[in-house]
Amino acid sequence: MESTRMNIVFEGGRLLDPRSGTIRDNTSVRVEDGRVKEVSQGTLAAGTAQVIDVAGKIVMPGLIDCHVHVFLTEVNLRSLDQIPLTKLTARASVLMRGMIMRGFTTVRDTGGADAGIREAVAEGSLLGPRLFISGAPISQTGGHGDHRRPVENRLGCACCSALSFTSRVADGVPDVIKAVRDELRKGADHIKIMCSGGVASQNDPLESVQYRMDEIEAACEEANRWGRYVAAHAYSIDAVKRAVRGGVRTIEHGNLIDEETAKLMAEKGAFLVPTLVTYDSMRRRGRDFGMTEYSLAKNAKVLEGGLRSLELCRRAGVQIGFGTDLLGQLQNDESREFLIRGQIEKPIDTIRSATIVNAQILRQEGKLGELVPGAWADVLVVDGNPLNDVNVLQDQGAHMPLIMKEGDIVKNALA
Repeated sequence: MESTRMNIVFEGGRLLDPRSGTIRDNTSVRVEDGRVKEVSQGTLAAGTAQVIDVAGKIVMPGLIDCHVHVFLTEVNLRSLDQIPLTKLTARASVLMRGMIMRGFTTVRDTGGADAGIREAVAEGSLLGPRLFISGAPISQTGGHGDHRRPVENRLGCACCSALSFTSRVADGVPDVIKAVRDELRKGADHIKIMCSGGVASQNDPLESVQYRMDEIEAACEEANRWGRYVAAHAYSIDAVKRAVRGGVRTIEHGNLIDEETAKLMAEKGAFLVPTLVTYDSMRRRGRDFGMTEYSLAKNAKVLEGGLRSLELCRRAGVQIGFGTDLLGQLQNDESREFLIRGQIEKPIDTIRSATIVNAQILRQEGKLGELVPGAWADVLVVDGNPLNDVNVLQDQGAHMPLIMKEGDIVKNALA
């Protein structure tokens, strides 16, 4: 994509500040060289900058989704082994375009994307949100990331699977260490491990506890030595407790936890990244796209527990991020996460999760998730006030006449 980066002044808008939870009327924002240069009440001297009149409109930071899979372009994951990687890359580009047009200017991919697609987006070859990647998630044999069937009449190990880009199998401390080091070598921004059963996997019970404590500790130690961290797929009480005690920094999902587990997460400083929309979407549409009855039954259980776990973590003081975990054809439901969480949360709480809390998860405080001097100029201009009505964040970005990422205008429908 050809860069449209220029020096711009957004003049007279209503600035949504997720940190304070307030809207500052008649506020102008200067953008230079892809970053926020100045934020001021009233007007700013334009100089040579282009002035964009946003009077009466909300100006807010770009959204962050901390649990996506841009390469998982099918709900039925086993069908991916019949699709060439080049075709998957083309499909991923379509998915990423949809994400940024919904206002998500940054995403954290927790399994599937590699450094190549991250760099293609960064250089402008593909239009999409800024990517932070885990590389291939690491699973034990028979775990959530082991996609082999119980019986396979072929030679080869799990590492030779056609789905190896979506996960890898490692057992025992030495192999886990090697797998972590290999993903870091290939450019992972964080490491993902599978610590419990899951919905989409066909062989493991949902409540199963995966990886021993020494394996989890080894993964976390290796990641920390590189200045990275570990995210863990975990649903059950025992799986989450073990992951957090082993040094895991973010718990993905966490639907089946109890009050004691939530308090432990808060004590250890672990984040929760809930992904409630994916269970709602799979309930409504999963069967149409090839989900098995086994997966649908597991989905019903985690769907029931999702809002409760969110409430428990909120009361315990856990920092709560924002994720979606949507697969394939369901990914256009991404913004529905705001509506689902709105059943128990105020809009500002969910918006904070999708901005400043997720920036903290990514270790990008002051750079992402808020419009302050020095931050990347990821800017949304919104018709309507999302603090009063999160519906303005729905409809595939229809209520966002302007979207900017890093100073580049990727959409401009302002009259």
